[in-house]
Amino acid sequence: MTFRDLISRLCMLAHMVRIPKKQGTLAKVPAITLGFWIMKILATTLGETGGDFLSMSLGLGYLPSTAIFGLIFLVTIFFQIRAEGFHPFMYWLTIIATTTLGTTLADFTTRSIGVGYLGGSTILLLLVLASLGFWKKCTGSIAVDQVTNAKSEWFYWVTIMFSQTLGTAAGDWTSDTLDYGYLGSIGIFGGLLLIIALLYWKTAASRVFLFWVAFILTRPLGAVVGDFLDKPQDHGGLNLSRLTASLIIAALMIVSGYCFPQKAAARTH
Repeated sequence: MTFRDLISRLCMLAHMVRIPKKQGTLAKVPAITLGFWIMKILATTLGETGGDFLSMSLGLGYLPSTAIFGLIFLVTIFFQIRAEGFHPFMYWLTIIATTTLGTTLADFTTRSIGVGYLGGSTILLLLVLASLGFWKKCTGSIAVDQVTNAKSEWFYWVTIMFSQTLGTAAGDWTSDTLDYGYLGSIGIFGGLLLIIALLYWKTAASRVFLFWVAFILTRPLGAVVGDFLDKPQDHGGLNLSRLTASLIIAALMIVSGYCFPQKAAARTH
């Protein structure tokens, strides 16, 4: 069986997924606004500090912590997909579940299995691209405003799961392997996000492409911000406890959610 035959068969299975007959005019994901990006960066930072708190501070290790966060992820995604319409609390809880799971899963892959930060980043980038490609082939669109049914939502969350895991490995690669440190890595990923913003404002580049590039880049940015907050001062961090840092970020998410109310993305045709 060739790779093309495999993709075709997988797409046939995907088309068998039951889609509700009545499609709404709103997606089950939030509109892409400034508030969305603030919440996304905070959530990815919380995922880093929260994941490290369980695996390192509590000493559970990467694999048991991955199992715990994996179970939480499955529970949250079950309710998220079954929900009718967009519910901000449920959505961001699921995002946090993906980013904490991504933290411990990336650490287990790169450190315990030993593929290294670059190897792990490369594998996970390929998985993200494969997920997006498969999603596009099977549904015709990877635009988030088209996430209005169970099939698209499964693709959406699988892609997010891979991107959250990729971000942790990429952040560790720049800060540790390339030795840019946490502040240097914050500058790198923050600068790349600024370039994406300028492309959005000044060019006619594909909005879908720019969204996914920015979405992926926010994860390593959050990862290195989280490491900067809780790592020892002799390693370039502020040496906050992981629990304290996590509680502060969670509080900031609550405040941001209040200041920037999240609304469902309007579906385009």
